[in-house]
Amino acid sequence: MRFRLRPTETAFYDFFSQAADNLVKGADILGELSLPDPDFQSISDRMRDIEHANDEVTHELLRKLNSTFVTPFDREDIYQLGSLLDDVMDHMEGAGNLVYLYGLSQLPALPREMHDLIETLGRAAQLTASAMPRLRSLKDLESYWIEANRIENEGDHAYRMLLVRLFSGEYDALTVMKLKEVADELEAAADAFEHVANTVETIAVKES
Repeated sequence: MRFRLRPTETAFYDFFSQAADNLVKGADILGELSLPDPDFQSISDRMRDIEHANDEVTHELLRKLNSTFVTPFDREDIYQLGSLLDDVMDHMEGAGNLVYLYGLSQLPALPREMHDLIETLGRAAQLTASAMPRLRSLKDLESYWIEANRIENEGDHAYRMLLVRLFSGEYDALTVMKLKEVADELEAAADAFEHVANTVETIAVKES
């Protein structure tokens, strides 16, 4: 049995949970793209606001990390996890912003496969938010990273099907380029969710 002296500092866990909760809010806003007649500007504006709020959480986490002598687990893992949670939000915000800036509201509808990809982000966000509080005890986390991997695989499939749709000849070349950039941001967000889960797995293995 390994003995460890652990600090009682809980702020890092709170920051991780706040960031994950912001991801749920961001994914919910992004999910409005699947509603009939979505307000693209409002979605973009609110995604930018939640991204800024999440940046502040990340900055607070880094400030705390730089001023804390003894951390609950490895300093580099705390930094990695906080950075990856922020990456997810950056990619989701990028997708919502590009849809508006590129004038994709002029399309009759966004591709169904894009909605499928956005839906996987919503499930990944909920899963991540439910897992973050369990970092305190590092218990019952294996099901989280297994499910995160499964959802990411679904996201990969949705992304590939979206590419098939985009290059089918249904859209003009300029629209394909615009939609492809949005798709790439969504796919990057899906990958970043899995990277978060992989980092949690690494932490759990180190601390077991």
